Amino acid sequence: MAWVNRLATLTLVIGGLAPTGAFALDKVTFGTNWLAEAEHGGFYQAIVDGTYAKYGLDVTLLPGGPQVDREILLPSGKLDFYVGGNMLQAYSAVEQHVPIVVVAGFFQKEPQCILSHPGVGLDTFESLKTAPIFIGKEGLTSFYRWMVSQYGFSEDMVKPYTYNTAPFIADKKSAQQGYATSEPYAVETQGGFKPNVFLLADNGFSTYSTTIETRSDLVEKNPDLVQRFVDASAIGWYNYLYGDPAKANEAIKKDNPDITDKELGFARDTLKRDGIVDSGGSLQDGIGAMSDARQKDFFDKMVKAGVTSPDIDYKKSYTLQFVNKKVGLDLRPKN
Repeated sequence: MAWVNRLATLTLVIGGLAPTGAFALDKVTFGTNWLAEAEHGGFYQAIVDGTYAKYGLDVTLLPGGPQVDREILLPSGKLDFYVGGNMLQAYSAVEQHVPIVVVAGFFQKEPQCILSHPGVGLDTFESLKTAPIFIGKEGLTSFYRWMVSQYGFSEDMVKPYTYNTAPFIADKKSAQQGYATSEPYAVETQGGFKPNVFLLADNGFSTYSTTIETRSDLVEKNPDLVQRFVDASAIGWYNYLYGDPAKANEAIKKDNPDITDKELGFARDTLKRDGIVDSGGSLQDGIGAMSDARQKDFFDKMVKAGVTSPDIDYKKSYTLQFVNKKVGLDLRPKN
């Protein structure tokens, strides 16, 4: 018997949470794109505080990692949902005719940033064009092309980034790519100084990040399950950011024993302070919000930068069917 009948659907719409005692939970397998970390905190929160269960879901979360590609399990049905990095992955799926679609954007801002040393003439985003800059291979073919197109950065200034902060720390006149939730902490602890942090999102790199991807057939055949997963995940994120994250952090550490409480605290504080999860469209429409206008803006920028082909039908890469419903807004602190 289906988990949701007419009465349960009405209860879900009116009350926000449907009773689950009389129904079997729908099993859902959810993969992330990296090791367990605070950037997945809302999803862990929804597991440990029972939110997914209240929405009739039995969620198994499978962390990714440097040698683990969970996304390839999505089209085959071995995963039901996957955390995407940003919209560029979704464009590639459309181009390669892979039947997956983005159903929510849980980060309004991608945490990708550029770091520089303070007080050496590199205290503005524009000034970074004069500095040697450590950029990884993936960055060089994606966001750095946008930096070249939008701001006039030069590939001649690029040095290879090997995800080691030591070269940047040693060269005070250099800059380095990073994630605002992690590399600044590494620089502070290893280099003994607080770097300048320039979020690309605050300078026009307008992609949604920590997207939720699923199969097109799941959207078509079981939209109720997709809706419940998106709604419960949004509530999980509100509770992780604005409630007590202790149990979620313990679950994260269980899946990733190498991460520390200080790292988790730094990352969560950054997510809140910089509005990475809750800003922009989410302030009115709820965490996970997306808009057609912003999707078009990012696609046009990527075409201009030569990152994405103009022939891609980018509108096939996402749907607004499951977002912008103001779910969880009452959980945000009023002050």
